[in-house]
Order: sequence, then C-alpha cells, then structure tokens
Amino acid sequence: MAKQTVAEQFVDTLVRCGVERLYGVVGDSLNPIVDAIRRTPAIEWIQVRHEEAAAFAAGAEAQLTGKLAACAGSCGPGNLHLINGLFDAHRSMAPVLALASHIPSSEIGTSFFQETHPERLFVECSHYSELISSEQQMPRVLQTAIQHAVGQQGVSVVALPGDLASEPAPESPVEHALVTSRPTVRPGDAEIDALVRMIGDAEKITLFCGAGTAGAHEEVMEFAGRLKAPVGHALRGKEWIQYDNPYDVGMSGLLGYGAAYEATHECDLLILLGTDFPYNAFLPKNCKIVQVDVRPEHLGRRTSLDLAVWGDVRETLRCLTPRVPERANRRFLDRMLKRHADTLEGVVKAYTRNVDKHIPIHPEYVASVLDEEAADDAVFTVDTGMCNVWAARYITPNGRRRVIGSFSHGSMANAVPQAIGAQFLDRDRQVVSMSGDGGFAMLMGEFLTMVQYDLPVKVVLFNNSSLGMVELEMMVDGMPAHGTHNRNPDFAALAQAAGAYAVRVEQPQQLREALRGVLDHPGPALIDIVTDPHALSLPPKITREQLSGFALSAGKTVLDGGVGRMVQMARSNLRNVPRP
Repeated sequence: MAKQTVAEQFVDTLVRCGVERLYGVVGDSLNPIVDAIRRTPAIEWIQVRHEEAAAFAAGAEAQLTGKLAACAGSCGPGNLHLINGLFDAHRSMAPVLALASHIPSSEIGTSFFQETHPERLFVECSHYSELISSEQQMPRVLQTAIQHAVGQQGVSVVALPGDLASEPAPESPVEHALVTSRPTVRPGDAEIDALVRMIGDAEKITLFCGAGTAGAHEEVMEFAGRLKAPVGHALRGKEWIQYDNPYDVGMSGLLGYGAAYEATHECDLLILLGTDFPYNAFLPKNCKIVQVDVRPEHLGRRTSLDLAVWGDVRETLRCLTPRVPERANRRFLDRMLKRHADTLEGVVKAYTRNVDKHIPIHPEYVASVLDEEAADDAVFTVDTGMCNVWAARYITPNGRRRVIGSFSHGSMANAVPQAIGAQFLDRDRQVVSMSGDGGFAMLMGEFLTMVQYDLPVKVVLFNNSSLGMVELEMMVDGMPAHGTHNRNPDFAALAQAAGAYAVRVEQPQQLREALRGVLDHPGPALIDIVTDPHALSLPPKITREQLSGFALSAGKTVLDGGVGRMVQMARSNLRNVPRP
C-alpha cells in the first residue's frame, strides 16, 4: 500500500474537521492538494474565477454555519488574491482556513519566480499565519491553525510549498483531537453584581445590540421586558434582534433609521450587548455605558465604559435577568416607541409615492417588493454601498432569514461570491444576491462560476450606473460627484449569453412579475433593474457641517429612504403603549 502524501494528510485533516469544500483557482504549487481532493469523495474542489471570490465564499459559508470553511490560492499572485476576502472573513469573525501554497522550498529566499512571503503577508488578516518547512511539521501546524480559526473565530493561514505537499507523510502520524466548536463564557460574579447595582440606580435604560446577540433573542427580549427598555441595534444585529421585538426602536449609525439614536442618547444607562459598533460619533457621551462581549479585546475600544463585562450575551443574561426586578414604569419605552413609529411614518412615503410611475425606478421600491416576494428562509448577500441601505431598511428579519455582507470590512463586490458560498451549503434554499452595478462588474466573472455549477443564485442587480455611496460621501464633503459614473452594458444580455435566465426591467409596472419569474427559476438567474441614481440615503442624525456639504452639492435629490414593512412592525408595537 502506497504511503500517504503530505497533501493527502492535509486533505484528510480538513475532512475530519467537517470541511466539505475547498474554494480556489488551480495552479502548479496547488496541484498535489487538488489531486488529493479529486481522490477524496468527502470533499469537493470548487473552481472559482478569482481567488478573492474563494475567500468571500468560504467566509459566507463559515458565517452561516459557524463551522470551519476553507479556501486556497497557488503560489505568489494566486494566494495574494485571497487577501481581501480573508480580511472580510477575519473582521466578520468567520472561522476560515486559507491554504497559501508556496514556491519550491529550496528556492525560498532567492527572489524566485512568483516568490512572496505569505506567512508575513497574511499576518494582519489572521489569528495565525505560518510556513510549513518540513513534512514532520505539517500535522501540528495544521492542527494549530484550525484551533486558532475555530477557537478565536477568524482566519488562519498555512503556507505550504508545493514540493513538500508531494512528499510522503511521516510514519504513523498522531491524529490529534481537533477543536470544532467554541465554549460559552460566563462573566464573573463581581461583574454581574456591579451590573445589577447599576441597573438599580438607573431610571431610563436602553439596550443596543449587535451580532453577538445571535442565539440570544429570547434572553434579550426577557431582559428588555423586565427593564421596560427600548432595544436598538447595529446593522449586524438586525437579523438576530429585530424580529418579534415589541421593544424595537430601529437602527443607529450611518445607515440608521427610527428612534435608536434618540433612545441611546436620552437614557441614563446604555447597555451594549455583543456589538463592536464602530461609529463612536453615534454613541452618547453623557450617560453611563456598560458593554457585554465575549471578546475582551472589544471591550471599551469604541467608547469609554463604566463597566466592562466579559461573557457571551446569552450566558450573561441568563445569570443577570433573574436578579433584576421587573419594572412597572414604561414611560421612557413608550415615548421611544411612539417616536420610532412617528419617524417611520414620516419617511415611508419616500417609497410609496407614485412608485408605479417613477422612472428610473426607485431602488427603495425594488427592495420593498423583493422583501415581499423572497422566501421566508432566504439568504440575502448584500453588496457594500447603497445596497447596504436598502437591505438594512427593507429586508424584514423573521428568525429564519439571513443577511450576509461585508459589514465590518466594507469591501465592494462581496455579494456574488458570498452567494456562491451560501448556495453550495444548500441548493434548495433561496439565495439572493443584492448587487450594485459597481460591485457586480468588479467580480462579474463569478457569475460564470454560478452558471458552471448550475447554482440557483438569484442576482437582483440595482443598476443606477453610478457608485451611489461614494457620491453621497463626496456630497457630504461639499464636493461635486466626479469619477462615480459607470457606463454599463445590458447586464441581462450578458447573463443570457453566459447561459443563465435573465431579464431587464426599466418600467416599475413590470417589476413584480419579472422578479417573481427570476425567483421562481430553477437555475441561476439575474434581474437587471435600472434604478434612480439620485436616490441617496441620509443617516438619522446629520451635522451642520455635513448639511453645508450637501448645500454645496446642489442639483441632487436626496431621499431619507423608506422603511418598508418596518413601519407595520412599529405600528404593531404601539399597541403595547397604554392609552389615556
């Protein structure tokens, strides 16, 4: 019986960790790994068109499952292309293992053809980045990389020279037990005691929730109910906390809406639950602030804290809530709920007024129709830019839907490759890529990947022929928009030429039927919707200096942006407000 090679040992280890796919682009230094995958039924090589897409796809898969996913790039330029997608996965706390194959080991350090130093290049976007320099070293380095990725929730990179991958593996290697899940973290009693005292001393309390509330919806609702506290959220907290939430006051930040900003600024005590909210300009400075987070390095790095609590949200609230007396006074909550509903009522007309006549089509209208027509368990992947705004304001969470985007890294072109990773997980689940024309064009080759694998991803293309968010940024700074216009083709015609079902929509009356046809199509499909380039979005609070910038950028129509079915949720929550 032939001895196992290092490549075969590497692949077997991935299989033992539950990895089912390795995304990448083939190349000479990767050939031993790809061949080992070809001969291993439990894992599949997924050929993408650009390594950046491989990392995005793996990152999306890891975010949806919480389990290890993997990608690979060949030596030099091949693995260098991974870096942007790995940055996104790392900042999204997605456990991803990246294989950076390397030049022949005997040539390292000689400025050989395609030589880079991957173990150095990926340090900033990983918890662990190491070079394997001997076959005896591989099993332990790979195990260590996996433990870092899973245990610390982020990226690990292993650099492996192609010649070493072909070498015989060590005799009788030890099969180490592998970390595949994270433990829960309970805060210390002293922190719980201190938080109980702070809650007792506060009259008006607001909760502000992020992605760390995943799996803790029930606990957050019980806690908010006891405190009669309004509940706001960051963008990454929306899918976990907004649904079935009678205390919802919307979202704060650059894409925000509703009364979340007011609720966080008018309280005595703000409790940040599982959020690393980056925009400290939207956080208050005149109240006490507590932050609860499972990652201690996140505590206090955005704002000054009166108490830092190291623990995951669910376990913290399970310890805390029974010790908090239920309050009867809900004046602050009711005032914020009413303000939230009034705010949404005021802007909802932006997407309902003359939508069947407005040409080019309102992007808000597109997003609201998509929200109504998409499946209740759909996965939405969202391009950075204005698509973030439309997803934040129109896609209604329900506990089953997922929304994935480059929310922490802010990269363009993320939606299509992330949709690929999401669809490979489950071909029967509806996956919708909310793509901007700029992002779609940047990695348009990955649409060919969808067609090649017959992935039934639905691309909803918001085609305004501009980089809308960049225009908004220029206007805020008082600059006229420049360099933001895209001269676009008929994307539907391109998609049809690639072998997919596609339709182009320019009239709002055609939208719903065309969208239904795309969503119902059994294979890959694209709808190219010509939308209004003047539809921009304002944050819920804007400074005088920013307003001056807009005044200098005359001739642009700036909409507040509607909020879709969220106004119905706000109206429903108002039923809880006692009537005089």
